[in-house]
Amino acid sequence: MIFKKGKLRNAKLRTKLMITYIILTVIPVAFLGYISYAQYTKSIEKQVGEYIPKLLDQATQNIDNQLNDVKQLPDFLYNSPQIIEILRKDSFQSKSNLLKDKFLIESFLSRSYINGGNSSVLGIFIHSKNRLYSSTKVSYSGLGLDSSSLPYGQNLDLKGQTKILLPYQTDLKFKGNPPFILFMRQLRDYENRENLGTVLIAIDLSVFEHTLRNLEQEKDAKIWITDQRGRIVYHTNPAFIGSLDEKVKDYPQINGSFRTTNLDDNYLISTETFQSTSFRIFHSIALNDLTKETNAVRNGTLIAFIIVVVISIGISIFLAWNVSHPLKKLTNLMNKVEKGDFDVDLPVNSMDEVGTLSKSFNSMIQEIDQLIKKNYQIELRQKDAELYALQSQINPHFMYNTLETIGYAIEDEEKDTVIKMVTILGRMLRYSLNNKDRLVPIASEVKHAKDYLTVQKFRFEDRINFSIDEAIDSDAFYSPKFIIQPVIENSIKYGLEEQVYCTITINIYKADDDQLFIKIKDNGPGIEASVLKTLKESLNNDAMAGRDSGFGLINVHARIAMIFGELYGITIGSEVDKGTEVIIKLPVVRGHEVSKISGGEESA
Repeated sequence: MIFKKGKLRNAKLRTKLMITYIILTVIPVAFLGYISYAQYTKSIEKQVGEYIPKLLDQATQNIDNQLNDVKQLPDFLYNSPQIIEILRKDSFQSKSNLLKDKFLIESFLSRSYINGGNSSVLGIFIHSKNRLYSSTKVSYSGLGLDSSSLPYGQNLDLKGQTKILLPYQTDLKFKGNPPFILFMRQLRDYENRENLGTVLIAIDLSVFEHTLRNLEQEKDAKIWITDQRGRIVYHTNPAFIGSLDEKVKDYPQINGSFRTTNLDDNYLISTETFQSTSFRIFHSIALNDLTKETNAVRNGTLIAFIIVVVISIGISIFLAWNVSHPLKKLTNLMNKVEKGDFDVDLPVNSMDEVGTLSKSFNSMIQEIDQLIKKNYQIELRQKDAELYALQSQINPHFMYNTLETIGYAIEDEEKDTVIKMVTILGRMLRYSLNNKDRLVPIASEVKHAKDYLTVQKFRFEDRINFSIDEAIDSDAFYSPKFIIQPVIENSIKYGLEEQVYCTITINIYKADDDQLFIKIKDNGPGIEASVLKTLKESLNNDAMAGRDSGFGLINVHARIAMIFGELYGITIGSEVDKGTEVIIKLPVVRGHEVSKISGGEESA
């Protein structure tokens, strides 16, 4: 209708095309782009405003757990009758006896709290009947028998509660001025119903840094913790610790996120209140920092949009000259493409608008063809990634049983056993959570399997026996992760269900044809012929169909086959009442070949 009146009706075709293009394309796209940018910015702010409080809630729970653990530290004193007996004495003794008592108590404090206790403890002090006992990691000042900055002594009545003191509430200072909080608790003689004194434990606030590390991913974000008066207990900038947050009165008293409006700049601030204390934690990030990447995208998109508009207007001018013939060719080729034939080519006979259209069409078809192939490869890689993600799983029953065994060892005061089991468990967790390398030295696999068997032997004692024979230099050869432990886990699971003793032997050797074999044999009940046949058939099926079953033999076989081909994987032999033998067949992969294999996977 706009071309029926005035001069536009008699205007040239290219003018009409240009005006039509601007009205139907440029203006709507510009409007939609602006709306999209505004909505995207609000979406980012909303998502961050919902996400950060969840992290803060988890962080406060973790810190509360840490603080609760610290509150229980004074209970260790009751485990030593000798220490309690000394604290029952009064201070009217000979100097030699006083020095002897001081040596005994401070040695106990150093051994139990400083050297062998919580790593966050800066120092511990006991005030009892005009006596001061202390043990610290670094030298300190401002706390002594003549100090009036703290109420202490056996007459202090905290009603069984643990009081938290901040640095500004005491004259206590440590060398290097590390930030700390002071836990004060009364020592009670429950047998004689009298007070023995007061114990004070100074905790280094750097213990919070590990818990808050995930919240500091944004380099411009600020995190701080205040008491109920707004005094800053912890801050990502140590210079603010101990100062008063004067703006805290302007913040809402509810948990969640909010935008500042009447402060110096606009910030998105999230807050959460601790459950066990009156502390509050704050996370602040400038709105400009949240949207700075969006602004960069906006500017780049605007420049690209202007360029596209200029080019499109130029193309629209040339299209007005002669479009019928190339459009006919284009229609014919599009019919082929519609049928799935991407092997088409529009001849480029000139460098005018027809040539430009031809080149654009050819480029578009090539890109679509590449995208289709790329999406197909992505689907394969996604499937492979799901299989690979299974490597980071650890059987929760194994974790529970291991921790339960550690608990029993602690109750039996088997210190060496506890240390060894915790060390092994930590090593297994690090190995399980490290997904950086898909191929690892066989020595690492063997070490992980040995750790697993060692933990199980701690649990079942003489019911499990194992031996590992390595006939190769296992540090020189590589294999996928987690191919031995699942087999061993099956042997133990089914072996101990029907037998008292389970014996597992692992043999690792290299054949003459440059192939590696890992043979895992047990003396278990064996597998019935029908079940064994079904299991062998399952090894050739898609392992992802049964991924909910966990980390089993089928998954191990599938991963090996996906990486090295169908010639490699697992073979199973078993006879009822004679045990089961699982052989893992691998190609020889040395250290210099690992990057080549991994690179091939990545390039896919």
